[in-house]
Amino acid sequence: MAEPIDPDDLADLVDVAELIGLTNQRGVSVYRRRYADFPEPVIERGRCVLWLRSAVTAWAVAHGRT
Repeated sequence: MAEPIDPDDLADLVDVAELIGLTNQRGVSVYRRRYADFPEPVIERGRCVLWLRSAVTAWAVAHGRT
């Protein structure tokens, strides 16, 4: 069984762009392709793509993106 996800820890494209210091959410797809260690979304269904905020924040800190 999967570990429960706290809904408050979910981040959409706009949130992720902000967390990694981008002004445009479209740049997130570039980062997903460019960085093999970029966090995978926990939910990806059509246009609904959500990440764990904590995972993106940790990645941003590790890459000096904060």
